[in-house]
Amino acid sequence: MAGFKTLDDLSDIAGKVALVRVDLNLPMKDGSASDVTRVEAVRPTILELCERGAKVVLLAHFGRPKGQRHSTLSTSFVQGDVERVLDKEIMFIPEVSGPVVEQAIGILRPGDIGLMDNVRFWPGEEANDAEFAAGIAAHGDFYVNDAFSAAHRAHATTEGLAHQLPAYAGRAMEKELKALDSALGNPEPPVAAVVGGAKVSTKLAVLENLVGKVQHLIIGGGMANTFLAARGVDVGKSLCEHDLTETANSIMDKADHAGCTVHLPYDVVVAKEFEANPPSLRTCNVHEVAEDEMILDIGPMAVEALADVLKTCRTLVWNGPLGAFETEPFDAATAAFAHTAAALTQEGSLISVAGGGDTVAALAHAGVAQDVTYISTAGGAFLEWMEGKELPGVAALA
Repeated sequence: MAGFKTLDDLSDIAGKVALVRVDLNLPMKDGSASDVTRVEAVRPTILELCERGAKVVLLAHFGRPKGQRHSTLSTSFVQGDVERVLDKEIMFIPEVSGPVVEQAIGILRPGDIGLMDNVRFWPGEEANDAEFAAGIAAHGDFYVNDAFSAAHRAHATTEGLAHQLPAYAGRAMEKELKALDSALGNPEPPVAAVVGGAKVSTKLAVLENLVGKVQHLIIGGGMANTFLAARGVDVGKSLCEHDLTETANSIMDKADHAGCTVHLPYDVVVAKEFEANPPSLRTCNVHEVAEDEMILDIGPMAVEALADVLKTCRTLVWNGPLGAFETEPFDAATAAFAHTAAALTQEGSLISVAGGGDTVAALAHAGVAQDVTYISTAGGAFLEWMEGKELPGVAALA
């Protein structure tokens, strides 16, 4: 992960063309973006390059047009949102290479910004076609990748361009890579990892990788039910992948051999129906779950025990909630744990890195999103990084 160049390694860029890969795949509602977090993340990189006098040309994908032009998937739809966040006018460029692009860049003055159309309109993007990448590279002097969320894809504008032009990590990418390195690359032990979510099957590779790297593995959400079932606990009607109990046992064995403690709850919050504040709500020992009940959160004793574990740790990496946090009161354990992690981070005893949509939402819901060390907004890329995979967009920057 070390060895990538940043904007600090750039000099004399006034008048030069910066091809900057950003993630503008924004959620839309009524014709404008309902969330501009991704634009805010790349704002420092874009504005720094503008201030240093570069002509900044943005490359981005929007939706999944599968190599064909779609009138509703043009990046021109997010142009207004990007202009608002940057507080600057942007020139829209309806191509990614050729005379139209050349002409547009000729019109741009140093410090101006251009936005190319959806790179996925061309099949060469997802095929990582070298000729396609060369066509884009012909218009730039250097390449900046500030789209970590797309770094797990080996596409022309996320990976191919880095071989065609001098390549640098943007500020958001740099921040992300440094945070991830401190969380799992070269972390300060003891390290705790929280892995939650509905299904073990979607996080198998993550669990397999983590047991060899962390000292404490905390399993939450529906996944915990599969591990409890593997330990012979009757989980009633709970969400559970009974066909994966052997896999769960093998992960626990591997953890045992690696000196990693797997934490499962010993008290749980159950109900007969999955709804907000159901009448059948109760807290019980894991061995007391009735046939017609489902486990929807971990109990207060388990939360307290996890808080004690966290106090002994120096690093936390978190992906996935502990319970069905979208529905009250099953958000209690996740919120309580988030408050503990935030407090320890604020007092300087814990480095906390969280990622994945649900986790980001859970931290925001608990009101502590600002108080953890780093939040990754990348979904797939964050997960693949937790699986220990090399990310093509990152590797290409080295």
